[in-house]
Amino acid sequence: MLQLKNIVKDYHTGDEVVQALKGVSVNFRRNEFVSILGQSGCGKTTLLNIVGGLDQYTSGDLVINGKSTKDFKSRDWDSYRNNSVGFVFQSYNLIPHQSVLSNVELALTLSGVSKAERRKRAKEVLEKVGLENQIHKKPNQMSGGQMQRVAIARALINDPDILLADEPTGALDTETSVQIMELLKEIAKDKLVIMVTHNPELAQQYSTRIVKLLDGNIIDDSNPFSDEDEAKEDDGSYEPRKTSMSMFTAFSLSLNNLMTKKGRTFLTAFAGSIGIIGIALILSLSSGFQKYINDVQEETLATYPVQITKKAMDYDELLSKMVGNNEEDSDHNHAGEDKVYSGDIMGDMLVSMVSDVKENDLESFKNYIEDDANGFTKYTSDITYTYDTPLYVFNGNSANGGVAQVNPSTTMTDMGFGGMAEAQESTADFMSAFSYGSSSMDMWTQMLDNDTLLKQQYDVLAGHWPENKNEVVLVVDKNNEISDFTLYTLGLRDSKELSDMVSTILAGGEAPELEQMVFTYDDLLNLKFKVVLPGDLYKKNDDGTYTDMSSDADFLKSAVARGLEVKVSAVIRASDKAYATTMQPGYIGYTSELANYIVSENEKTDVLKAQMDNPDTDIFTGMPFSDGKELTADDVDMDSVMQQLMASGQVTEDMQAQMASMTKDQLFDMLKGYGFFQESTSTYEDNMSKLGYAELAKPASINLYCAEFADKDEITKLIDKYNEDYPDKEITYTDYIGIMLSSVTKIINAITYVLIAFVAISLIVSSIMIGIITYISVLERTKEIGILRSIGASKKDISRVFNAETFIIGLFSGLIGIGVTMLINIPISKVIESYINVAGVSALPWRGGVMLVIISVILTLIGGLIPSRLAAKKDPVIALRSE
Repeated sequence: MLQLKNIVKDYHTGDEVVQALKGVSVNFRRNEFVSILGQSGCGKTTLLNIVGGLDQYTSGDLVINGKSTKDFKSRDWDSYRNNSVGFVFQSYNLIPHQSVLSNVELALTLSGVSKAERRKRAKEVLEKVGLENQIHKKPNQMSGGQMQRVAIARALINDPDILLADEPTGALDTETSVQIMELLKEIAKDKLVIMVTHNPELAQQYSTRIVKLLDGNIIDDSNPFSDEDEAKEDDGSYEPRKTSMSMFTAFSLSLNNLMTKKGRTFLTAFAGSIGIIGIALILSLSSGFQKYINDVQEETLATYPVQITKKAMDYDELLSKMVGNNEEDSDHNHAGEDKVYSGDIMGDMLVSMVSDVKENDLESFKNYIEDDANGFTKYTSDITYTYDTPLYVFNGNSANGGVAQVNPSTTMTDMGFGGMAEAQESTADFMSAFSYGSSSMDMWTQMLDNDTLLKQQYDVLAGHWPENKNEVVLVVDKNNEISDFTLYTLGLRDSKELSDMVSTILAGGEAPELEQMVFTYDDLLNLKFKVVLPGDLYKKNDDGTYTDMSSDADFLKSAVARGLEVKVSAVIRASDKAYATTMQPGYIGYTSELANYIVSENEKTDVLKAQMDNPDTDIFTGMPFSDGKELTADDVDMDSVMQQLMASGQVTEDMQAQMASMTKDQLFDMLKGYGFFQESTSTYEDNMSKLGYAELAKPASINLYCAEFADKDEITKLIDKYNEDYPDKEITYTDYIGIMLSSVTKIINAITYVLIAFVAISLIVSSIMIGIITYISVLERTKEIGILRSIGASKKDISRVFNAETFIIGLFSGLIGIGVTMLINIPISKVIESYINVAGVSALPWRGGVMLVIISVILTLIGGLIPSRLAAKKDPVIALRSE
């Protein structure tokens, strides 16, 4: 079964070669109890290790069932130890952090045996050695004899052909030694048992064969086995199963080892987490400040969109001319002279202001940006469209009891400043000072369609955000106040008070103190307004023309009654956490749905239909549009005109007789002399604009809102690309925020790069430290490495065990680091908030936390690669001798 043919084993110590075995040849039977005797250093243990495959011979051959091992590779020796050999050591060599049952099962895990089968076979073999009631104990809870029995059970669990015992009774008392020898003798009945011992009495009493060694040579064999007998016994059937340790076993071994040293494991994990804590704190502050910056960006950019209007000019070029940006012009370079020259820029500025005004094709551009493939929706937080159709809003329950126009605002007219030409000198001065920004007096504004951004900017004090087109919001200031200007505009205060106040102030008096008004939220939520279509403010006359009736109180009251009722659905206030807002206090915010409704419904009014059906005739005068040409008789239906004149009674019979003899041109000239046929001074476009005509496909302006400066830059690139692709439809736009804050992106990027540099340094320090910690663990578990190798674990299995340990340490380190960081973030955020009044700046995002845990695991695995390889390369014989 087992043959050693001229086995030589040399050990190299520096330049010296020590020969432990000097050509040993011996054959062993399939079942016998062989004792190897000899003095210390004679080669007994070396011979045992070579037979067990723990150590490889220098020359010669080890033959197993007729199969030579000269060509065995590392994995073949692993399979041989696991399937064919069982070891029993003098020092037991049990893994201290594993239970008795786990120690015995270990060899089976390498053979791929199922958990249930492992458990069954382990219990059976423990029962054979008399330890069936000790299976859950740890080795340090047992006596020496019990531990040796566990070692024997572990050696037998895989039903090996050979049992190798190295001084199995050397650490036991006499009584226990006899028990162990009896057990080995029983095993030898059907297995080959080879025992190394210094005790000749035990050898004589229990073994069936004694082999004596001296200085690496066999000097005596009490029952030799010849080559011929060996050849008869061999069947040549040796083919061991391949071994492999599962990841679960590797994790179990490492976790149990770590849990036996809980305090140290925690300190090790905490030490490994220091780098993670540093990184996590930087990431917390970075993400917190980045969120703060993003919020500021988003809300600021919501106030300053990239705006594209129907008519636009290039403000960048205009500003360049205003600051005299002509340094590159060599004709104007006088920097080397001692004189100062005037620069001519006014002419260029005026040319730019007049000639650079361009008409943008917003219909084509709207279709372009609404195509997702072009990328606009990717970089915008909202896109809004405005139209030339005015929003006429009235309050039927105003303070003076009449119908008050709320929008467009008539407050300036109510104050007595209706016309500058008729104003007195003091009034004109006041109006001149007050006129700046007067275009923004209308308090009704279209809201963003981005609900998330609106809810971020405003708190709802009462009610709910608009859910239908006929719902609006009212904005109050941070003190829960509405300015009296807004109250006058909305008709909640009598405008007569305002005109009286202006008169008093212009007369040199002091502004009267008005009684403060107080509203409950219910009062404000009960506010209702009427939206009237521009086309509904006109009445059709009997002659087919139309008249503007907006100044007729009765007609206006009737039109308002038919209008769309809108109501305040929410009272909102700017959030304390908001950095910028899109609607100012006192504003009424309405939805884009309402704006689109006004455009589409106004187009259906009778007056607009009449004008569109008669594009050559001014429906307000009944006369044709001149379009710059003189009106002739060919442009007028004279027969129709005469019928109208006769029907009206303005033409007598004599006059009819006289006119009958006149030509068409003579008749036209005569009537024109009497004041008929006055040409319209308006144009078709003028009338359509007056009637508030617009098409949803053709907005008056497009506002592109971005969340970040980088997105804004991408939007401008997309517009430039559109201009390149469609040069005949080139878009001129105004980038307000780009003009004001062009360098902010560079500052943000610089901060990010600095933070990344700090993170990189922390990662390097963490990696080095984890590698050192893993190497220390390898040194501590050296004996365990030898034990695992003795039962058939491969080098790869050993690496897997330590990789599992580094994984666990990395996972614990990451979790500890994240936990500690979250605790530290609390006081850090409070301190920062006390200084800059920004809450929650130091906050670790959950994705960042998960990524840091993953990074911690990856780093520990990387840091443990070299130590785990060193562990795998350890000589199992040397590892077993370590303490």
